Amino acid sequence: MRKQAIRAILAAAIGSAAILPSHIQIANADAASFTDLSQAGVDQTAMTDMLNRNIFSGYGDGMIRPNQPITRAELAKVLVRTFGLIENETKDAAFRDVAGGDWYSGDVEALIDNGVIPGKEAMFQPNQPVTQAYVTDALSKLLAKKTAIIQTWFQDGYQAEKPVTRGQAASLLHLAEPRKPSSDAAVTGLKAVNPITLEVTFSAPLTAQDVDLDTAKKNFAFTDGLSIVNIPQLKNGAVSTYIVPVTLQKPGTTYTLTYKGKAAGTFTAMTNKITLNGTAQVTSDTFEVTSSQQDGVADYGYLVESYFGSRGGKEIAIDDNQSLNGVTYQVISSLRSRQALLTPENGQPIVVDYVPYTQATDGRQAPKFRLPSGQQLQPGVSYTVSSDWFTLKENTFTAKAIAPLSIQSAKAASETTLTVALAADPMDEMFSGRSVTLTDESGQTLTAQYKVQTRKGAEGTFELTAGGKLNPSVSYKVSPVGDWAVAGNVMLQGK
Repeated sequence: MRKQAIRAILAAAIGSAAILPSHIQIANADAASFTDLSQAGVDQTAMTDMLNRNIFSGYGDGMIRPNQPITRAELAKVLVRTFGLIENETKDAAFRDVAGGDWYSGDVEALIDNGVIPGKEAMFQPNQPVTQAYVTDALSKLLAKKTAIIQTWFQDGYQAEKPVTRGQAASLLHLAEPRKPSSDAAVTGLKAVNPITLEVTFSAPLTAQDVDLDTAKKNFAFTDGLSIVNIPQLKNGAVSTYIVPVTLQKPGTTYTLTYKGKAAGTFTAMTNKITLNGTAQVTSDTFEVTSSQQDGVADYGYLVESYFGSRGGKEIAIDDNQSLNGVTYQVISSLRSRQALLTPENGQPIVVDYVPYTQATDGRQAPKFRLPSGQQLQPGVSYTVSSDWFTLKENTFTAKAIAPLSIQSAKAASETTLTVALAADPMDEMFSGRSVTLTDESGQTLTAQYKVQTRKGAEGTFELTAGGKLNPSVSYKVSPVGDWAVAGNVMLQGK
């Protein structure tokens, strides 16, 4: 455990990882006093700020050494200072090469206590130069961000094993510091983007708890019956600006937002429907509407951090005016619970529901809509698609007979899940919303529903409903629920 006397001494002078007299770091020194600060180049502004706030320290010889690789011990110190981590004073050092009296021991313990580094390895290697991979992993855990996002912060491109200089570390922490989530975040900006989307800026990023859907629904309170329909999503490249999907705004209405019980501003409903390209039939009961980034329409899956790195390089970062490189984008936010109208020629409009997780999961911006259970598109009939939140350049299609998907095989993955394989890869999230029945020799049945976003090629995972379990001694015949697929004599052995 760290001794109080050592803590008092180190409050004024912090020793470096080299533990040599000429390398003793001096705290509380003005940045201008370091003779080599100008050598920091693009990192000079960040390093100056970090020095003046005593997050970084210089050396006893009047040098700051911005181009020297930062060590693990030095990084531990600046991480603890930047993020305000608290040392666990009652915990013994976890590594054989970290003694209780070492100037960095308390900082190492703080990183272990906060889950930044594991404490189960034998050695910490305090003098080891920090690599880009090491600091990326640490910041990812402290900020609850994907490593792919942190990797974009390296100005010359990410190179996992390349050492990080002290200047680079200062710049990285300068970027990281305002991105610390806070439960005290308050609304500082509010505007409507389109009839189903808001953009809300906070004083700090939201915590994981505050973007939980149930919690967010309680935190966001609107007048005139408006409500959020899915979680707030942090925009790519933003510090604390979120895309917030809401129910349809009523034209001419001025809404007031209260966030966590505090007045958070007003905005006027937007009436600018999103202009999409066209529509096409997909199955006997499903159709899609299409758009593209090239036409200035961006699905939020390409715009927010939670999907970053999973969109095939199509991710973009738009500014507060929804613009990038001179292009202003129409933003499609979450389509959870959205509906549209499908009107057959000489018929009455049919309300159709959005098919979950089909917004852009197939590499295209092509959300699907499905007819009510039991209804099908009639071949040869022309249908018109309309909505209260989008318009279409080409808004009709003529239905045709489309063969259902073909279930080729099924295999138990556990006592509650099974893998269903189609005869061909549908190249799309066509399992979404579908179910199968499993019938044993006695005629007893179980139902399994597709587990969203589990498709890999032609295979998807289905979960048993109503607490059902597979009997390892029983064989089941697998059949689709409804006409979405056909299956011959597809059998599954319980597990």
